[in-house]
Amino acid sequence: MGIKFGREYEDIIRDLMNGLGHVDGFYGFFEMSEADWHELPEEDRQECLRTLADDVFYGLGSEPLLQIADAKVRYMKDRHLIQIDHDDQVVTIVRLTSA
Repeated sequence: MGIKFGREYEDIIRDLMNGLGHVDGFYGFFEMSEADWHELPEEDRQECLRTLADDVFYGLGSEPLLQIADAKVRYMKDRHLIQIDHDDQVVTIVRLTSA
Protein backbone atom coordinates (compact mmCIF):
# COMPACT_ATOMS: atom_id res chain seq x y z
CA MET A 1 0.00 0.00 0.00
CA GLY A 2 2.50 2.68 1.12
CA ILE A 3 1.91 6.20 2.36
CA LYS A 4 1.38 8.93 -0.20
CA PHE A 5 2.89 12.26 0.72
CA GLY A 6 3.40 15.67 -0.85
CA ARG A 7 5.83 17.21 1.64
CA GLU A 8 9.56 16.64 1.87
CA TYR A 9 10.20 13.29 3.53
CA GLU A 10 12.74 14.87 5.91
CA ASP A 11 10.16 17.39 7.11
CA ILE A 12 7.60 14.66 7.76
CA ILE A 13 10.15 12.56 9.66
CA ARG A 14 11.26 15.57 11.73
CA ASP A 15 7.63 16.22 12.76
CA LEU A 16 7.09 12.53 13.48
CA MET A 17 10.27 12.42 15.61
CA ASN A 18 9.02 15.38 17.61
CA GLY A 19 5.62 13.78 18.16
CA LEU A 20 7.00 10.36 19.08
CA GLY A 21 9.45 11.99 21.50
CA HIS A 22 6.46 13.20 23.53
CA VAL A 23 5.01 9.71 23.96
CA ASP A 24 5.59 8.45 27.50
CA GLY A 25 7.69 5.31 27.44
CA PHE A 26 8.52 5.34 23.71
CA TYR A 27 12.08 4.26 24.58
CA GLY A 28 10.64 0.85 25.47
CA PHE A 29 10.59 0.28 21.70
CA PHE A 30 14.38 0.06 22.03
CA GLU A 31 14.10 -2.12 25.14
CA MET A 32 15.47 0.73 27.28
CA SER A 33 14.42 2.09 30.63
CA GLU A 34 13.87 5.80 31.13
CA ALA A 35 17.21 5.98 32.97
CA ASP A 36 18.99 4.24 30.07
CA TRP A 37 17.41 6.68 27.62
CA HIS A 38 18.55 9.73 29.57
CA GLU A 39 22.09 8.38 29.83
CA LEU A 40 22.44 8.40 26.05
CA PRO A 41 24.15 11.39 24.46
CA GLU A 42 21.73 13.72 22.67
CA GLU A 43 23.08 12.70 19.26
CA ASP A 44 22.34 9.03 19.99
CA ARG A 45 18.83 9.88 21.22
CA GLN A 46 18.16 11.76 17.99
CA GLU A 47 19.41 8.79 15.95
CA CYS A 48 17.11 6.45 17.87
CA LEU A 49 14.13 8.76 17.37
CA ARG A 50 14.97 9.00 13.66
CA THR A 51 15.04 5.20 13.41
CA LEU A 52 11.71 4.96 15.23
CA ALA A 53 10.13 7.63 13.01
CA ASP A 54 11.35 5.87 9.84
CA ASP A 55 10.08 2.50 11.10
CA VAL A 56 6.70 3.95 12.05
CA PHE A 57 6.34 5.74 8.71
CA TYR A 58 7.01 2.60 6.71
CA GLY A 59 5.01 0.42 9.11
CA LEU A 60 1.97 2.64 8.64
CA GLY A 61 2.19 1.92 4.93
CA SER A 62 0.97 -1.62 5.56
CA GLU A 63 -0.78 -1.27 8.94
CA PRO A 64 -2.73 1.99 9.35
CA LEU A 65 -2.70 1.73 13.17
CA LEU A 66 0.40 1.09 15.29
CA GLN A 67 0.83 1.03 19.05
CA ILE A 68 3.95 2.74 20.45
CA ALA A 69 4.05 2.49 24.25
CA ASP A 70 0.68 3.86 25.41
CA ALA A 71 0.08 5.84 22.22
CA LYS A 72 -1.71 4.97 19.01
CA VAL A 73 -0.20 6.17 15.74
CA ARG A 74 -2.66 6.27 12.83
CA TYR A 75 -2.28 6.88 9.13
CA MET A 76 -5.42 8.75 8.09
CA LYS A 77 -5.28 8.28 4.33
CA ASP A 78 -8.43 10.28 3.58
CA ARG A 79 -7.12 13.28 5.55
CA HIS A 80 -3.47 12.98 4.39
CA LEU A 81 -2.02 12.93 7.88
CA ILE A 82 -0.51 10.85 10.64
CA GLN A 83 -2.08 11.30 14.06
CA ILE A 84 -0.57 10.35 17.41
CA ASP A 85 -3.13 9.80 20.20
CA HIS A 86 -2.47 9.23 23.88
CA ASP A 87 -5.26 8.60 26.40
CA ASP A 88 -7.87 9.39 23.72
CA GLN A 89 -6.36 12.84 23.15
CA VAL A 90 -4.59 13.94 20.00
CA VAL A 91 -0.96 14.61 20.88
CA THR A 92 0.48 15.34 17.44
CA ILE A 93 -0.73 15.73 13.88
CA VAL A 94 1.83 15.26 11.11
CA ARG A 95 0.62 16.61 7.78
CA LEU A 96 1.65 14.66 4.72
CA THR A 97 0.90 17.44 2.25
CA SER A 98 1.90 21.09 2.16
CA ALA A 99 -0.52 23.48 3.83
